[in-house]
Amino acid sequence: MEGGKVLVRLNRYLSMCGIASRRKADELILQGRVKVNGLVVKELGWRVDPQEDAIEVDGREVKPTTHRYIILYKPCCYLTSLGQPKDGKKTIRELIKDVPERVYPAGRLDYNAEGLLILTNDGELANRIMHPRHKLPKTYLVWVLGKVSKETVERMQKGAMLEDGFAKPDSVRLIKHKEGKSLLQIVFHEGRKHIVKRFVSHFGHKVVRLKRVAIGPIELGSLKPGQWRDLTKEELKKLRQALGLDGIRRV
Repeated sequence: MEGGKVLVRLNRYLSMCGIASRRKADELILQGRVKVNGLVVKELGWRVDPQEDAIEVDGREVKPTTHRYIILYKPCCYLTSLGQPKDGKKTIRELIKDVPERVYPAGRLDYNAEGLLILTNDGELANRIMHPRHKLPKTYLVWVLGKVSKETVERMQKGAMLEDGFAKPDSVRLIKHKEGKSLLQIVFHEGRKHIVKRFVSHFGHKVVRLKRVAIGPIELGSLKPGQWRDLTKEELKKLRQALGLDGIRRV
């Protein structure tokens, strides 16, 4: 606060407007695509007064938007992308075409994976969901080929060295065996690419179905593939608390 004014960092302001996450907003700033009161600003950390300053991105003035928070059951064989379909592959864009706000996914799911995605235009919240520093657990149900032994589960719980570093799940639980397959519940708070599949493969088992059923306190519940709904006020409150956003003043 300066002289009674509430100032916020420019990248945070852009995320509040639903333009991009803070990291992506920094890229826009460095590319010279952002103006404050008619002048290009390329300085990261620049602060603005949302009540007084005029902020533009690519020549269009932007203002904070009403935040929208939805959860989507991404079906298998959909890209976690809001772009146009590529190579004949469907994207989640067509599943949320009835949502008027410009929401974007806070994290990803592999093309062949299914389950819970959180989509929002709240850049602050999205950034915290995706950043491993906040250790928000993601829970997966994983069907694998073969009978996973209790000994293997114990080894999994200790972690494993993958090609891009050590990976240790928050928890691993064997749920059942059925028809030559095993069902595991695995929780990770980091989101490295294909981490669940690569981790399970390290122990000699191939993933045949991967479903994310929870992100922190938010659960997939009774949603069917392709369905979405808004978060309830109580769910949003719990999610903000889990991300350390409870009590942070919104501008």
